[in-house]
Amino acid sequence: MGAFSRLFFCLNTVLRTERDLGLNRAGRVDVCIVGAGIVGLAHAYLAGRAGRTVRVFERNPAAVGASIRNFGMVWPIGQPPGRMHGLALRSRALWVEMLEEIGLPYCPTGSLHAAYREDEVAVGKEFAAKGPGLGYDCGWLTAEETLLRSSALRAEGLLGALWSATELTVDPRQVVEALPGFLAKRYGVEFHFNTPVARVESGALWAGGERFEAESVVVAGGDDFQTLFPQAFEGYFGQGLTRCKLQMMRTVAQPAEWRMGPSLAFGLSFCHYPTFAICDALPALAERVAAETPELTKWGIHVMVSQTAPNELTIGDSHQYGLAVDVFDRAEIDRLILNYAREYLRVPALEIAQRWHGVYAKHPEKPYLRIAPAEGVRVVTVTSGIGMTISFGLAEENLREMGATL
Repeated sequence: MGAFSRLFFCLNTVLRTERDLGLNRAGRVDVCIVGAGIVGLAHAYLAGRAGRTVRVFERNPAAVGASIRNFGMVWPIGQPPGRMHGLALRSRALWVEMLEEIGLPYCPTGSLHAAYREDEVAVGKEFAAKGPGLGYDCGWLTAEETLLRSSALRAEGLLGALWSATELTVDPRQVVEALPGFLAKRYGVEFHFNTPVARVESGALWAGGERFEAESVVVAGGDDFQTLFPQAFEGYFGQGLTRCKLQMMRTVAQPAEWRMGPSLAFGLSFCHYPTFAICDALPALAERVAAETPELTKWGIHVMVSQTAPNELTIGDSHQYGLAVDVFDRAEIDRLILNYAREYLRVPALEIAQRWHGVYAKHPEKPYLRIAPAEGVRVVTVTSGIGMTISFGLAEENLREMGATL
């Protein structure tokens, strides 16, 4: 057998073996993304917009995780001063660019932390005094000024509110459903739904019986710690990496002419978000909340309300921690959330049309993990309830760190 014949025989054997094993080669792209939740889609949007060739793999027929089970709030006021607040603001700017480009509705209505107790006023006013110097576009409103901004708050007992201009709201289900089609049409992003990824290594991944090559691979699997690179998470479990389950609800649609105004939070949210740790008045508020309403503290409840484009209200939420997530929701938690909401809301209809729970990864200190288990591979997991808020800013940082020109 001549040299050429031997070479042809070897190549044919390799190709035949790959076909027999289901390892058909697909064309190489710049970026492969595992996961079509909001973090994966943010990577796909920014890479595609920059002219990169992109493939996205999603093991479900559509994204069904935390990305569609949240308030739809982009919430910079919830991020502590410095780097995380800056990341949230950058992400908000990218959100607006994407929403304007795709033509999806959004509500840039800001937010109110309504205060009905004097210790809530103390925290709100203190942050209103300190926040602008730290980069927050915020201020304190009197009760009368607050009611001019929101038609959804009960006037009786209202003492005022912390106003922030930066928050916006989208319908997460609408965004996550619409983005793949838009990205495929506008930027040629190739989507493989209902296609689990079996393995990832430098320069390639295996999915649906095929081998796909890419310059870079981003794994955005949410709270999935087992399927790909489980060893990458091992060290974080000892630091407290776990899962958080939250319960949420949506009302029936409100009357077409009625709008809530800014997204709403209350005194409980002062205790929940790390932003307000700079306030000397916070410990007294937290102590009072724990003493008066231990059942709210037990289930990690802080009540927030957002409005969707179809005019429903999203109300939540609670926080239960543990790697083993209870698949059964607790009626008691929904009751506590709604009782608190009824105490302070004045809306046309609080009839609940939908109830659900979401699950996200949670680390006690790190807001997200960005792990490099192999050359050209990044595992990106938001380990707090801020995936909507930081998704686009985090994707931009990650792609640049991986060497993409944006």
